[in-house]
Amino acid sequence: MAEEQSIHLSQDGSHTLFSQKYNAHYHSTFGAIEESLHVFIAAGLYQQYLNGKKHLKIFEMGFGTGLNALLSLLEATKYNISVEYCTVESDPIQANFISLINYCDHLNCNSDLFHQMHDSKWNISLKLNENFIFQKNLCKIEDFLFDYQYDLIYWDAFAPSCQAHLWEKPIHQKVFNSLSPTGVLVSYCSMGKFRRMLEDLGYIVEKLKGPGKKREMIRATKSFWL
Repeated sequence: MAEEQSIHLSQDGSHTLFSQKYNAHYHSTFGAIEESLHVFIAAGLYQQYLNGKKHLKIFEMGFGTGLNALLSLLEATKYNISVEYCTVESDPIQANFISLINYCDHLNCNSDLFHQMHDSKWNISLKLNENFIFQKNLCKIEDFLFDYQYDLIYWDAFAPSCQAHLWEKPIHQKVFNSLSPTGVLVSYCSMGKFRRMLEDLGYIVEKLKGPGKKREMIRATKSFWL
């Protein structure tokens, strides 16, 4: 029986995984770390920091390889931002890949916290350091209870061609309702249908330069009066 996932080098030398189930890579093949830094950290976390946010509640759609969570932890520690990080995952990566993924080598950071994220129990909050509280939830987002208001959403689901329902209005109405006033959603996907749906919900949508060879990404801000 073939393995459901396989590990590959992206063009910046960092790893991405490929899912047989969804016929998709977890990160850009042009650069896994480059993509995550550009889309989720620079356009999301760092932008909120520049806007004066020193405490952030972050929700990530799809824990996956843990790259976005690791980068967020490193940035939170670097800039002394207090982060409560919540993520959902319905298809965890195979355990044998965790020790092979080379993110910590590329980022020149201690791998202990990365492994603690992957080894932590599901659905249980864990304080990884003074700046970062982490919780991963084993469930589909359709079943997740949004019982907090988040300041920042990382929308990092597989592409609409793989999981169309994750890019449609029913789920995103729940996500929109969970955002605090002026909360932000960032995503690598800039498809017109997705942008228009976000605008219909009440976001102010910006098209930003995408990572690497990708032309565009989006940042969507919840209108403060909603």
